[in-house]
Amino acid sequence: MNKEDILLRAKQWTLAPFDSSTQKKTLALINEDSPEFLDCFYTDLEFGTGGMRGKMGLGPNRINEYTISMASQGLANYTKQEVPQSEWRVAIAFDSRNRSQEFAETTAKVFLANGFEVFLFEALRPTPMLSFAVRELKCSTGVVITASHNPPEYNGYKVYWNDGAQIVHPQDKAIIAEVRKVLSPEQVNIASRLDGVHYLGKEMDEAFLQESKGQLLSPEVVQKHKDMRLVFTALHGTGGVLIPDALRSMGFEAVFEVEEQAAPDGDFPSVVSPNPEESSAMEMALNLAEEKNADLVLGTDPDADRVGIAVRNSEHEMLLLNGNETGALLMYYVLYRQKELGQLPSNAFVAKTVVTSELFRQIGEHFEVGVEETLTGFKNIAANIRALEGRAKFIVGGEESYGYMLGDFVRDKDAVTSALLIVEMAAWAKENYGSVYDLLKHLHERFGVWQERLVSLKKDGIEGKQLIAEMMENFRKNPPSTLGGIQVEAIDDLRSSERLFLDGRRAPLSMEKSNVVQFRLRGGGIVTARPSGTEPKIKFYFSLRNEFNPAEDYELQRKNLNELIDKMEADFLA
Repeated sequence: MNKEDILLRAKQWTLAPFDSSTQKKTLALINEDSPEFLDCFYTDLEFGTGGMRGKMGLGPNRINEYTISMASQGLANYTKQEVPQSEWRVAIAFDSRNRSQEFAETTAKVFLANGFEVFLFEALRPTPMLSFAVRELKCSTGVVITASHNPPEYNGYKVYWNDGAQIVHPQDKAIIAEVRKVLSPEQVNIASRLDGVHYLGKEMDEAFLQESKGQLLSPEVVQKHKDMRLVFTALHGTGGVLIPDALRSMGFEAVFEVEEQAAPDGDFPSVVSPNPEESSAMEMALNLAEEKNADLVLGTDPDADRVGIAVRNSEHEMLLLNGNETGALLMYYVLYRQKELGQLPSNAFVAKTVVTSELFRQIGEHFEVGVEETLTGFKNIAANIRALEGRAKFIVGGEESYGYMLGDFVRDKDAVTSALLIVEMAAWAKENYGSVYDLLKHLHERFGVWQERLVSLKKDGIEGKQLIAEMMENFRKNPPSTLGGIQVEAIDDLRSSERLFLDGRRAPLSMEKSNVVQFRLRGGGIVTARPSGTEPKIKFYFSLRNEFNPAEDYELQRKNLNELIDKMEADFLA
């Protein structure tokens, strides 16, 4: 889109039906003629792996009351076409971000005006509770206002369907097509008040926690180690609504919260980014862990669908685990205990995404359960569950970005249930191996030493989007033959669904098409490049494995793999 077209789009926001404040601010932005102005109006927000997400501000490429209401009208139009009127029900939730409650209420007003029965959480709640509520209340659709772990200036609009899962292709495209038909706020039906809304509170909390605690497997071990010392941080988000009290109700007597990060606050004042994947976000929790001599640290992101942990290593130092390590520990624990208790179904399966460690596959195959691999994003795992429903039973799934799902009562990643199972797993590991770290070592002894790393490059604006596209094309046209001195044996291009071997052979891939390139290395390592579906970033996933060497120090083996990833990262980014 050229600048004249962008200006024309922007001028529409200086006229009615946009309110006077929006008109004045838009006019000021036009007069500035800045890159910010161009970015606000050059395109429309789209649904990615996490729905509609973007910076808050003016224009069609920003999250604001108009893009929210127009998206809601489009979703309402689509839903009314797809389900009978008796099923016009919607559940709506929101997190701790600035304006999240306002946007949730705007969404509710649109659905009310369109004839829906509307269920709105009375206060902020974790995202997995929205997925649960959609299923529990037999809603046809659901919305949660959140931007997950993004910086404070972001917000978003995640859409769920009647199975409690996020929308997937081709439904996402059909919904956005309906949204794009809503060309003006004048086409939005919106109620003036929230009359008739059903508010969700304690009863829904209790129903959710009953299912969540139903996933637990070792209550006797918890009671034996109820004096384990736990530190929890909500990172100014929704996790504090349920998790600390749920841990105490399990019997744990020493649960310490990071008070400076306990209160919900959309500015996230104590962190650069409210993301438990980033060590800086967990710093206060780690400091409190040292003060309290804690065994385990847990931290959740603002909408409590991701959880990060830290455990004591062999030197009694707190060590942050990555998402692959935590997910592998959870998967092993759940499968081991279900098999031991005779609860593992004969048709059981587990799930991982294409960028998640192959250790997940090894664990699943060890317990002789099916292993399903999907594209990145829990919506794809949920779609897989739906496709296999009635034929196979989902047990546990995870992805490297700190997301895990236990059981299928929720159809999205769930930090609440994961936190409860992680702490129970920690007690079980303490009882049977000595510590969580010792259990991780046991997995590496059995399945090989795995080391992974995620590297993200942020590229904002129009130029950033173009640069990311150019980088992906370059990986396809000029792929490296070695990374970190290791031979690249094959390249998987998920966009063309083809594997290209460097000796010239080609083979089809069964995975759904996506803008992902994977470099398969001699020895089993994988390096993946993919643009983020929710942020202006390109992401690189490094995953390496060595056979465990009993004659070599375990810490040294981990260190050697990390140093190899250092070299590989330098080569790859160059």
